[in-house]
Amino acid sequence: MLEVEGLGLSFGGTTALADLDFDVRAGELFAVIGPNGAGKTSLFNCLSGVYRPDRGSLVLDGESLRGKRPDAVARLGVARMFQNIELFDNLSVLDNLKLGRHQHLRYGPLAAAVYLGRARREELRARRFVEDLVDFLSLEAVRHHPVGMLPYGIKKRVELGRALAMEPRLLLLDEPVAGMNAEETEDMARYILDIRAELGVTVIMVEHDMRLVMDLADRVLVLDFGRRIAMGTPAQIQADPAVIRAYLGGAKEVEA
Repeated sequence: MLEVEGLGLSFGGTTALADLDFDVRAGELFAVIGPNGAGKTSLFNCLSGVYRPDRGSLVLDGESLRGKRPDAVARLGVARMFQNIELFDNLSVLDNLKLGRHQHLRYGPLAAAVYLGRARREELRARRFVEDLVDFLSLEAVRHHPVGMLPYGIKKRVELGRALAMEPRLLLLDEPVAGMNAEETEDMARYILDIRAELGVTVIMVEHDMRLVMDLADRVLVLDFGRRIAMGTPAQIQADPAVIRAYLGGAKEVEA
């Protein structure tokens, strides 16, 4: 589904990504891990159009993503859940979720002003879609609450819901359980599995929680200083000496 070849990105004299190659299969739950500063967020920024890579290719179902603006990437079916919550605190859960439907609304300013005909039909269709997401993510009890008043774990769920409202083919999850307690992490893990199983969405996940990664991922890509040092199944990654060195620093530390 996604092919990345020779991807390179630098900031001045600092290399963020160096000749990175990997692929993601349709329907896969693909994880990207690595120590802090390994280039994981830079990779997501390239995939979502926030950064323009210096070289290499990003191809989604035969269509190049390189050089496209974030809104164009979104229209191709790529959605992103951010590491830091990027919701509108003064708006309700429903209104935040409806923002994710913006790219699917097909009417102009005049139709919006009079709110008749096509505009009304499109808005009602968006509302029905969002209500289904509310049920899917168990947000019924807080659908009308301002997001700013909600607990952190529920805000993360709303952030996930807004990305799903875009009807993505490829969903980028940037540390979906960061800052969550054990119960919230368990809930989020269940929703991630349901997204793949019930919605058929391909998922790429950046995450520091190794237990979550090893439990959920089909394959894992390991980055260190912007380079690929390993890729394979969770079992292969856990036994890879290069991965152990990247996380623990060397043979003496591993032995200890």
